[in-house]
Amino acid sequence: MRACKLVGRSRATHHRQSNPKPRMHGPWPKAQHPAELSPTERAEVLSMLNREDYANLSPTQVYARELDEGRYWCSLQTMYRVLKDAGLGGERRRQATHPPRAIPELMATKPLDVWSWDIMKLRGPTKGIWYHAYVVLDIFSRYVVGWRIEKIEDGQLAADLVQEIVAENGGQLPGYLHADGGAAMTSKALASMLVDMDITRSHSRPRTSNDNPFSEAQFKTMKYTSDYPERFASVNEARTWMEGFTAYYNHEHRHSGIGYHTPASVHYGTAEAVREQRQITLDRAYRTHPERFARRPAAPPLPLTAAINDPAKRTEPSLH
Repeated sequence: MRACKLVGRSRATHHRQSNPKPRMHGPWPKAQHPAELSPTERAEVLSMLNREDYANLSPTQVYARELDEGRYWCSLQTMYRVLKDAGLGGERRRQATHPPRAIPELMATKPLDVWSWDIMKLRGPTKGIWYHAYVVLDIFSRYVVGWRIEKIEDGQLAADLVQEIVAENGGQLPGYLHADGGAAMTSKALASMLVDMDITRSHSRPRTSNDNPFSEAQFKTMKYTSDYPERFASVNEARTWMEGFTAYYNHEHRHSGIGYHTPASVHYGTAEAVREQRQITLDRAYRTHPERFARRPAAPPLPLTAAINDPAKRTEPSLH
């Protein structure tokens, strides 16, 4: 110590440098708790949980069965920790698997080839009250062939609606009836009715709204109409509004997907005559002021087809 004084050196510094502790990188190792399982015990617990007869059971089931056999390995919480540390903390039971749903491919070249339908919720007078608008349309003409508004969503109501539409159309049947996979759309009542009427049913894939684009587009037009109310005071008010909207949509709304004709004009075969009259008007305007046109104007053509997932335009592989 006298030597430290003579050279002006701290005794603590002298002892620390004379007896250096081994240098550690990173955090100090955690001291093992007396109740903690040893690595060997943890391996035994993991091996027991992964036994063939336990591999598909939850730790709770394994814990209870081992107790029934007179064996206690560790607490239930510890079993979960052991599985988590081993990367096995997810669902241990065999999971249900479903084959990929086939991509619906429907092509219409005239009215009555394919009908599409869906159910849209309408807000009722107060929160929690909803009305359900069932709407069926022809995808080639975009014509709403039938609708109904009810307080519930039900497959029998949908079947009744289709039967009413067929009766009003003189018994003319569509080739296909397409919808999504909702409960009403896949109900036994509707399926049985379609079999009896020899109408082929088609369904969208789960969570794939693009598989039912025509109904989705019609609902969007409906909701963005200027007089679409925030809420309907009653189901009768909803029906009255829907009646007026359907008349407008079918007979006044010029639809971009059908050459800016009305759905009724395409559905009942007058669209070609309307297009010819449009062309006469454009030709007259061109003859009067040709300098105002970069080229000879032409009336928008009528579509030849309407398709759901047209295979000629899809890049996604089909499952058929």
